[in-house]
Amino acid sequence: MSPVETKRTAAVKVAETLNNIEGVPVTAYAKELSAKWAKGEITGAQMKAALLAKHEYIE
Repeated sequence: MSPVETKRTAAVKVAETLNNIEGVPVTAYAKELSAKWAKGEITGAQMKAALLAKHEYIE
């Protein structure tokens, strides 16, 4: 595992832990995208765009 992948994986784990503490559900799709980002398969911008496309926000 590269140093970048190690740091990204740690960041994903921290984010998941914080969401669990706050009681915020994280979808399987979001977890899948996070794993792809951690491995360097997609960029942060691609992850954000995919999540926004999947989840429509109602104001």
